[in-house]
Amino acid sequence: MTRKNQIWNITPRPAIFKIRLRNLCPYRYLFAKLIQREITSFYRQTLLGPLWFFIQPLLTTSIFVFTFGKLTKIPTDGIPPPLFYLSGIIIWNYFTDCINKTAGVFKDNLPLFSKIYFPRIIMPLSTVTALLMRFGIQLSLFITLLIFYRFNGFRFHLNSYIFLFPLLIINTAALGLGIGLLISALTIKYRDLNFLIAFGIQLMMYATTVIFPLSATPKHFRKLLQINPVTNIIETFRYALFSKGLTNLQSLISALIISAVILFCGIIAFKRAETNFIDNV
Repeated sequence: MTRKNQIWNITPRPAIFKIRLRNLCPYRYLFAKLIQREITSFYRQTLLGPLWFFIQPLLTTSIFVFTFGKLTKIPTDGIPPPLFYLSGIIIWNYFTDCINKTAGVFKDNLPLFSKIYFPRIIMPLSTVTALLMRFGIQLSLFITLLIFYRFNGFRFHLNSYIFLFPLLIINTAALGLGIGLLISALTIKYRDLNFLIAFGIQLMMYATTVIFPLSATPKHFRKLLQINPVTNIIETFRYALFSKGLTNLQSLISALIISAVILFCGIIAFKRAETNFIDNV
């Protein structure tokens, strides 16, 4: 049998707001292969491989314990400082990894994008999904430390908020992906924004509850800090584990809405940018 030559006519959709997930279904295999590629690239050509995923949060936690716990004596809501800081660090790491890995999606994949047609949004989606492996490794480190403290006399009380944990991770991924897509669209033309944004992300950590509990801040600042969805995500995570901290469903819903709006804006900006990015990258 001979297969007739097929001609594919690719035309852009005029309506940029028509984002249909069903259009991605034929690319399931490509999506899986991209996830596999991202995972292997994390530790390829490294001396210690996946051990770096343990080393980085451990070193950061140690520095925070010494700097903010021993020197400045910032309270941790009665939670052992290593547990307090590590619980925030692992979520913050996943959030910033999602931003950093998706922000350069056009520049990093220019050779692939210029040769093969596929929905470009698959690339950042596969990256954010692959990063769950790194998050899972760091989460296992946190659970190990939690068990260690439990056997050494620290009592903690899980509550019903623990069932919201998958929602917290989805929220974190959506927010990081949305911001990353916005940055990827902006930095096609304005590359110097990369430096400003990288600096801004570093500063943003000090506007979240990674290094301090929300209860330790003045009341008139709390509402301002809770505008940041990551603050609500981390506070809810700690409250679910230790029943300590300031959180409520209203704050979590607010974080979900803000993240959804940012993700939607990011997708729209990404869809606009992908039409002519090859001429600008």
